[in-house]
Amino acid sequence: MHTLRRNQLRHFHSNGTSTYSNLYLALSQTHSSSSSTVHRQSNPASHSNSSTPFSLLPDKRQPEISCRLSHISFYSTRVYKGPIPRSLRKRINKRARIAAQPVLNESLYQEAVSRLPPRFTPEELHDVISSQNDPLVCLELFNWATQQHRFRHNLLTYHITIKKLGAAKMYEEMDSIVNQVLAIPSIASEALYNSMIYYFTEARKLVRAVSIYKHMCRSRKLDCRPSIRTYNILFAALLSTGKNSYINHMYMETIRCLFKQMVDDGVEPDIFCLNSMIKGYVLSLHVNDALRIFHQMEVVYNCQPNSFSYNYLVHGLCAQGRTENAKELCDRMKNNGFVPSSKSYNSLVNALALEGEVDEAVKFLFEMAENERLADFITYRTVLDEISRQKGNEDALKFLEKVQEKKLVDGNTYKKLLYELEDDSGSSNFRR
Repeated sequence: MHTLRRNQLRHFHSNGTSTYSNLYLALSQTHSSSSSTVHRQSNPASHSNSSTPFSLLPDKRQPEISCRLSHISFYSTRVYKGPIPRSLRKRINKRARIAAQPVLNESLYQEAVSRLPPRFTPEELHDVISSQNDPLVCLELFNWATQQHRFRHNLLTYHITIKKLGAAKMYEEMDSIVNQVLAIPSIASEALYNSMIYYFTEARKLVRAVSIYKHMCRSRKLDCRPSIRTYNILFAALLSTGKNSYINHMYMETIRCLFKQMVDDGVEPDIFCLNSMIKGYVLSLHVNDALRIFHQMEVVYNCQPNSFSYNYLVHGLCAQGRTENAKELCDRMKNNGFVPSSKSYNSLVNALALEGEVDEAVKFLFEMAENERLADFITYRTVLDEISRQKGNEDALKFLEKVQEKKLVDGNTYKKLLYELEDDSGSSNFRR
């Protein structure tokens, strides 16, 4: 790696010559032939009389130039060997992000400014910002209006600007405007706070979203307190953290506290909120708590369960091997006019097959096809393995042919299942 010390660069700048031309001469000198290099090393006089910029430097400050790489470091004399360090990668990526930032469209900006009258009102600024599709133009309009004499932003201008920046994922710029809103107690509304919470959850800044929620709880305005919409936004964000049951268990404690706070504040939960509680308990492997919420839906909260309520519970019961409870709930679901989802059917068929109830599993598998629900490859493989283990390979082959006759699987899936059956039996007599 070619490295130039800071004092050498300072020397280049102190001369009237161009830094880039000096660097070009330095590099051209390093890429000369080996014979000329040997000649210059053997003849110090000719080297000292060279016209390159390095001849202006003392002998003890001759630059150490390596011909193996062609990169020049302006910040350090360290030669990096091997992979680039993590800190340097971060700096490179940061500069790349800064370089990739969009540029303000001056024509659109000037056109938007010209649409405003000399002494415009916040409502007029709101209309102009809402008509713009470029978030940078919206931000520049907002900042320009802030500097105008006798103009003060109100709830409308703050809200529309936050929505424009949040939709464009310009979260840093949005955060600065949010701080301005939080510093003005008179500018507050439930819809404005809900928009802040929503876009912060979209940016996965859950701590910031919860801080906005706490700010709402401390508000003296009753119409700015958290509503069912606020809690639903937080529940949806906390439940979308992943499929790890341990992580879901940690977040479920936060959801449980929020739910308790909501009930204590007199906010009545809706079906979406109750389904979020059921889903959270199922994902964190607390199925009994999910069943408790399910049984309280009609009695305590006056809400009728929907298909999502049943599907979450059927999947959770099957995951814990409670197939009898899952079948009862599935029958209750169908009696209420709901059709189980493909995920619920697959979970139930797999659980029944693993419990040894092959006939029940086959019955629900064909019921899936009647209800236009698709079974995945793992479900067919599990049922096929259990039939082969309990009844033999001939019955397993008959089941596979029956599935193909009903056109429940395509040719590729049929061949895979047939190969799996041959591998398990150790014979190739099944192949057509």
